[in-house]
Amino acid sequence: MGRWGAAMAVAGRGPPAWALAVGAALAVGAFYYAGSTGGERFPGGARRLQPGKEDAAEAAMGRTRRPPPEGPAAEGGGLLLLAASAEGKAKEAERRLAAEGGGGTGPSAAAAAGELHLLLVLAKAERHAGLRAKGEAALRSLVRFGKLQPGQALALHLLCDAPSKPLGKTLLRDALRDAPFRYKVIFHDVAVLTEKLLPIVEGMQKLFSAGTGTYYSDSIFFLSVAMHRVMPKEISRIIQMDLDVECRTNIRELFEEFDNFPEGAVIGIAREMQPVYRHTFWQYRQEHPGTRVGEPPPDGLPGFNSGVLLLDLEAMRRSELYNGLLEPEAGRRLAEKYHFKGHLGDQDFFTLAGMEHPELFHVLDCSWNRQLCSWWRDHGYNEVFDRYFQCDGHVRIYHGNCNTPIPAE
Repeated sequence: MGRWGAAMAVAGRGPPAWALAVGAALAVGAFYYAGSTGGERFPGGARRLQPGKEDAAEAAMGRTRRPPPEGPAAEGGGLLLLAASAEGKAKEAERRLAAEGGGGTGPSAAAAAGELHLLLVLAKAERHAGLRAKGEAALRSLVRFGKLQPGQALALHLLCDAPSKPLGKTLLRDALRDAPFRYKVIFHDVAVLTEKLLPIVEGMQKLFSAGTGTYYSDSIFFLSVAMHRVMPKEISRIIQMDLDVECRTNIRELFEEFDNFPEGAVIGIAREMQPVYRHTFWQYRQEHPGTRVGEPPPDGLPGFNSGVLLLDLEAMRRSELYNGLLEPEAGRRLAEKYHFKGHLGDQDFFTLAGMEHPELFHVLDCSWNRQLCSWWRDHGYNEVFDRYFQCDGHVRIYHGNCNTPIPAE
């Protein structure tokens, strides 16, 4: 299957939609469980996954948004993915849930109608002692504050390399032992998914990574950019989060933000809370005095942080503007215009696209991605740092980027 898909991609513009759907189905194995009703056993049989190509230095950074040209030391990352689906993959299981508990009602039709999916990516877990603690904390907070409606279920997706698989199974089993909701576990083959992503994101990898073999050069770190191309059509809305986050509110509330998207918006994302892009856009800013590019909020354009992402897959599929930006030539033109050379994967793409087409993005309140890293305060930007870092109000999701400790509950 993987070689066939690659051959199709090389022969033309990639495999047709039906082929992608078949590939997605073959790459996924699903097991449905009754959550905390007792007696369930955590499924085995995960498919063998291949490791990424990150080197040790970059892998140690994880998903920490390391600033150029260097940044704070941090532990490895991984990411979480949540999705809302009008129809899940296990339709028979959903019908069974509906019969048992009813369909539920609520302010967000997508959040109330089907499943909340969570994907955990584990890479090089055996090399990073802190990864287990981060995973435990993230999952524990999600379970503690998560309240699902009758008929809903949490879908947990595991994508990892072979050495990390035992840790992933343990994390999920322990976190869900006392979960007050139903859930299912799904295993993905990272090699198949990466092979499908490569024809789409190969061009932008050269623009938004530090070079071949570095951490963010791996195609998987551009998954969010092309999620609408590789996920089944039944999944209409997705929330993606980094692993170094902790919830302080019910994750279902975040799904309601989809209802606040203005017309034309396809992605919900919070602003970057450090002057990293003030630094990255230095040449453009020098050539354009008074520009909003790189300036702090509320009036400036500080760039985005992809620690928490709301992806409206249906809107992404329909948007000619967004899909046009995925073309290699479009990315190259934007990078040249803004003198941009990034290394943070999807976050760089969203930031650059947002400078040119802000209408594609719904800006989340900072409380949904309260970033804690303060590296740039001590690296040349102390005078302006607090203008980026300020975030008032109750924090709903903490983001401990660059290995910053998250406050206790």
